[in-house]
Amino acid sequence: MSSPPQTPPREQIVALFRERAREAAILCDIDGTLAPVVERAHDAMVPPDTRRILAELSARFALVACISGRQALQARRMVGLDSVTYVGNHGLERLAPRAERPQLEPGLEEPAARVRAFARSRYDAALEEAGVRLEDKDSIWAFHWRGAPDPARARALLEGVAGAAEGAGLVPHWGRMVLEIRPTAAVDKGTAVDRALAGSPVRVALFGGDDTTDLDAFRRIRALESEGSLDVGVCVGVASAESPQEITAQADLVVGGPREFRDLLGRLAA
Repeated sequence: MSSPPQTPPREQIVALFRERAREAAILCDIDGTLAPVVERAHDAMVPPDTRRILAELSARFALVACISGRQALQARRMVGLDSVTYVGNHGLERLAPRAERPQLEPGLEEPAARVRAFARSRYDAALEEAGVRLEDKDSIWAFHWRGAPDPARARALLEGVAGAAEGAGLVPHWGRMVLEIRPTAAVDKGTAVDRALAGSPVRVALFGGDDTTDLDAFRRIRALESEGSLDVGVCVGVASAESPQEITAQADLVVGGPREFRDLLGRLAA
């Protein structure tokens, strides 16, 4: 939908997607959208009832894909299904249903090695003492400060890391309580949407997300609709106390957290 309506036609959206299921895609962020946000990222899991609904959707719709900043295999473990597609590391990996290994973006080895060396060199005692945790996502590394005793101090320290990353020719990207160091600017959840849809018969697509990084997916869905590659694109904002204001402002439809998003998916699967 090219511009967010004042009153989102929820039932019209549900009816349209159910009617055109065989040419429809359901694209979902995971953390904060399918799964509740937790203090430590490795503890997050998709609830069983949401997993069941995703399985039902994957049997009926042309494409169901989880689009995540996590590695694709980690995203699959978190969701607990091998019948859906996973696009990991913001589009750098694509894991097809029932595949054992993800397909990687070509030419990543050298820039990924530079990201790894940079992140390890910058994770020092000051960051550790401030409660910052370093996550190895292979081609992307992430500095998390959720749960830090002084979040403002942790963020201030990471501002220096972000500046140093830019100076080293790498790409810092801020998310919710996380700073990612990426090997290239040509990757975000918008490019991940393209990778998810590649080769599919999809003409209508819905994307649900809750964080700053999901705004790139919103923009790409709208662009595909404007270009005529999609007949209908719907952006669903999953609101919470931590979600950026832009998520609700730019969404066609707003739901209140992972539970309400699960209920929307349930309506699509009914």
